[in-house]
Amino acid sequence: MNILFLGDIVGEPGRRCAQEILTQLLKDLRPDLVVANAENATRGKGLSRKSAEELYDAGIEIITMGNHTWDQRQIFEFIDDDRRIVRPLNYPEGTPGRGYTICRVNQVDVLIVNVMGRTFLSQLNCPFAALDEVLARHPQIRHVIVDVHAETTSEKLAIGWAFAGRVSAVIGTHTHVPTADARVLPGGTAYITDVGMVGPRDGILGMRRE
Repeated sequence: MNILFLGDIVGEPGRRCAQEILTQLLKDLRPDLVVANAENATRGKGLSRKSAEELYDAGIEIITMGNHTWDQRQIFEFIDDDRRIVRPLNYPEGTPGRGYTICRVNQVDVLIVNVMGRTFLSQLNCPFAALDEVLARHPQIRHVIVDVHAETTSEKLAIGWAFAGRVSAVIGTHTHVPTADARVLPGGTAYITDVGMVGPRDGILGMRRE
């Protein structure tokens, strides 16, 4: 199975870049599934319905989120109905939206999970326990992609090791800077601390330098 994952898409320049580049990438790579983190897709913070539709039209099938999930207030109007949007799993029970989704790819179920780290971010529920619970609920699904949206490299790596051999991939997002530690952990789990971003390289994490 060939899965294409895009790091944090930042603002209108990031959306435009994703639209332009995906056209060729989809032809060259022929991915079976396209996932992107889009918590910064609307003006750098949050996700509007219009931005989500632009990304779907570009070929992105599943959107993961993070600490800016609620910055565009209109997301409350559609997040419950859109199973393609996955906000952090470890928000408290009763939070709108869903922390994981299951999609069918080539007659196989794929579980996509989004968890958020707690170090230097909001003190959500434990991401380790939350991920454990979802895996226990779906033991029959072998293909599991985890977006770890976290500030520190150590917390992301700890999640990678904790779930090595239990999930297909642990992919870090949030810091907008790609790391050089892509590897396969024992048990076959693909891991990278951060895949970087889709946004203006000459700004500050995709924002204006000023």
